[in-house]
Amino acid sequence: MNPLTHFDDAGASRMVDVGEKPPTQRVAVASGRVHMEPGTLELIVNRAVSKGNVFEVARIAGIMAAKRTSELIPLCHPLALNSVELEFQPLPPDALRIVATVRVFGRTGVEMEALTAVSVAGLTVYDMCKAVDRRMSLGSIQLEQKSGGQNGDYSRERGPA
Repeated sequence: MNPLTHFDDAGASRMVDVGEKPPTQRVAVASGRVHMEPGTLELIVNRAVSKGNVFEVARIAGIMAAKRTSELIPLCHPLALNSVELEFQPLPPDALRIVATVRVFGRTGVEMEALTAVSVAGLTVYDMCKAVDRRMSLGSIQLEQKSGGQNGDYSRERGPA
């Protein structure tokens, strides 16, 4: 059996059949960072960016992206998400940490939805601030933890269960 679940034994791509899995509560937390000039972070924190409140626009973009992940990632299942939360943590002098928490009661996990939310929120920060800082960069987008499902819990700090 192929350990890569999105390929069959012959190597062809496939969407994993989750029909026999029991629905469970599943949660995924992902994070990422946007690095920028110190003055750009100051503008964001002080809500002085001319395009508007960067935190709230990026939050809405991240939520929308999580809800549409299956349209962006070819083999992801469409999910009726229970909740999507985004947090923004300024890391002076020159970075912003974005954390997304996604929850669903379903047959498959929400890791990709959390990672997509962080990615699109970060891209939105870039879009809103590029007029003052084109050197911004996104990075360290990663799964922090997940719970639920047959593969058990995972925490970046502790490793697999």
